[in-house]
Amino acid sequence: MAMKAAENGVSRRSFLKTGLGAAAAVGFPTIVPASVFGQYAPSKRINVGAIGVGRISRVHDLPGIMQYDNARVIAVCDLDAHRVVEGKAFVNDFYAKKSSKPYDGTVGYANYHELLANKDIDAVVVSTPDHWHSLIGVDAVRAGKDVYLQKPASLTIGEGRALSNAVQASGRILQIGSQQRSTPQFRYAAELVRNGRIGEVQRVEIGLPGDPAGGEKTPMPVPAGFNYEMWLGETPDVYYTVDRVHPVKGYDRPGWLRMRQFGAGMITGWGAHHVDSAHWGMNTEYSGPVEIWGTAEFPTHGLWDVHGAFKTEALYANGIRMSISGEYPNGIKFYGTKGWIFVSRGNEAVTKSDPVAKLNDNTALASSDPAIIKSVIGPDEIHLYDSKEQHGNWLECIISRKEPISPVELGHRACSTCLLHDMAMVLKRKLYWDPVSEKFKNDDEANNMLWRKQRAPYVLPKVLV
Repeated sequence: MAMKAAENGVSRRSFLKTGLGAAAAVGFPTIVPASVFGQYAPSKRINVGAIGVGRISRVHDLPGIMQYDNARVIAVCDLDAHRVVEGKAFVNDFYAKKSSKPYDGTVGYANYHELLANKDIDAVVVSTPDHWHSLIGVDAVRAGKDVYLQKPASLTIGEGRALSNAVQASGRILQIGSQQRSTPQFRYAAELVRNGRIGEVQRVEIGLPGDPAGGEKTPMPVPAGFNYEMWLGETPDVYYTVDRVHPVKGYDRPGWLRMRQFGAGMITGWGAHHVDSAHWGMNTEYSGPVEIWGTAEFPTHGLWDVHGAFKTEALYANGIRMSISGEYPNGIKFYGTKGWIFVSRGNEAVTKSDPVAKLNDNTALASSDPAIIKSVIGPDEIHLYDSKEQHGNWLECIISRKEPISPVELGHRACSTCLLHDMAMVLKRKLYWDPVSEKFKNDDEANNMLWRKQRAPYVLPKVLV
């Protein structure tokens, strides 16, 4: 799938200046060891560029893609020049160890537009902060790239709709990083529920913690080599302080995850996973609730301002009621007329700072009657999409052009549902939602929250708005 170098809009050997004033791009070696890429000839490989090479990229997305011989990460991009250097080293070291030979074939970029202009790149993995997901996703598919996009899909419901529209119009493959769909117990739990093992579903409980207050408010100088102005993207121009962004050194949990300027906190961060998995079992993947209400505590001190302890509820048109709160175990519990099923990641964690890492319960699948989860789904029953691994499924679908397990519309619907719960927390009243028109009923205040004002030039193309 690699294209000829002569067609390359940005040379693989071009040097891109970073904020450090140093070159960020290093050319490919003359000879790439065949052992690095296994049985796949260069013309059959999927060349991938990584946009955002921070914490989730290093521990999840890059390893998830580089394990496959039919893909090759050939470029990394970040607005932090230090992370570009370290990202290149991370990828080069992986391929060097795989081939047992020196390897220096990764290009570094300081601007994702230049990465997208590289015609040698077939696909991109977007592992940026949440407020950049939609715009980069739209720009990528309009540039002809297939996309793996970290969840949540968008900062606002309006942006999520624009993203989904753009992807569907482009014909590109976009996979949302909702990897629970590629985890056996979540698929099996949804199949059991969809096939009536607990009778008619009545309610669903989702366990999800809040975030703590804190964060240092003191203004600080922007670190050398960090394009903070662009990092803020569409959001308001505010002063720099490290707890608003990410650590200057290392890859610990970043402060932006706890800032409403860039996301909604746990309700979208982890909620996008659990709500998506709940929708799978509820058979409401392309819809959403019709009523949403709840309460939440918000910080009264410090920099961070996303929700803390909370409890929100929603009613769906089919009569199912969903509750989300830190009062419940981290996971999803389906209650039906004949019993219940609980599913979670157990004690698995993507990173050491993930909330699930603090759990003592390693239960991944349980039920009111052990016979429920021991039953076999028959050949004539509902069998859901079976993916063994999220990144691998994306790569397979790039080749086959079939729909991936987490297509953009499913990601948008899960994200929009989480954002509805967040709006109910903020507005402190019941909201009435039409999932078809994606508008609130007779509620101008709530409808005004479907979009945020985007700071130029970081705005979605007007054709999509």
